[in-house]
Amino acid sequence: MTMTDPTRTGATLTATRRITVPDPASAPHPKPRFTIGAVVRVVGLGLWLIITLFPLYWIALTSIKSPGTINSFPLEYWPSEPSFENYVSLFEKSSFGVFLANSALVAVIGGAVATLIALLSAYVLARFQFRGKGAILIAFLLTQMIPAFIALGPLYSMMSDLGLVDTRPGLILVYIAICIPFSTVMLRGFFENVPDALEEAAMIDGCSRLGALFRVLVPVMTPGIIAAFIFNFVNCWNELFLSVVLINTDANRTVPSALNGFISTFNIDWGSMSAAAVLTILPTMVMFALASRWIVQGLTAGAVKE
Repeated sequence: MTMTDPTRTGATLTATRRITVPDPASAPHPKPRFTIGAVVRVVGLGLWLIITLFPLYWIALTSIKSPGTINSFPLEYWPSEPSFENYVSLFEKSSFGVFLANSALVAVIGGAVATLIALLSAYVLARFQFRGKGAILIAFLLTQMIPAFIALGPLYSMMSDLGLVDTRPGLILVYIAICIPFSTVMLRGFFENVPDALEEAAMIDGCSRLGALFRVLVPVMTPGIIAAFIFNFVNCWNELFLSVVLINTDANRTVPSALNGFISTFNIDWGSMSAAAVLTILPTMVMFALASRWIVQGLTAGAVKE
């Protein structure tokens, strides 16, 4: 019988493994394959990106041109002498700072209140069964298909009777009513992706239903709530039609209706309008960037999914 030293055998196996296992760095890498489909996809996406970004670039370019070179020919795709004269004259010739403050106030309050009300209504629609639930959801969806000008007459009459025409609270109330249906349907989808076990465990531990909502579900729902608020904020910030009709004085005017004031019967102040458009677009771009971040984070981040 031949005896084998275990230590020597293990060393031999280890040495064998080290010799036979190939080095990943030395392994041949496959060459990239350029197919017709890949080329078409890249070219198409590039053209789409150019078509999408060029108007934004042209607005920003016009805003930093001197007023005398805006309509010059041949066109300049980059100003030889960039100037911020349009931004300075924007605040000197108009109350644009007041318009920005009004838009921020209306968008923040309207978006926050609409999100809170939608959160409660979406919770009821997601967790309870009652008669007429389907009809309510259909009504919420139908409101998104009705143009705002159809209800303009009754809305203006009602706001006039309440003394809310040409007031910021009146505009906020209208925006809240507009944002609630969409936010409710959106948050209901988020609620339905949150496990019932989280809420049931909180109620077993002594929380009321409302306490379980705000202590357990709301932290889990943070990405959805923030996304809903951002969409509401952007809708309130960009809305033009109702703000033009319901607001008459510069003291209460918002940015979209103020931009309309740069267009007169015989002239358009392209420089000031472009500068105002840049300052108007920046908050919405930031908000959409934040919305993408929170949505990608997940519907139920940090929760155990069933």
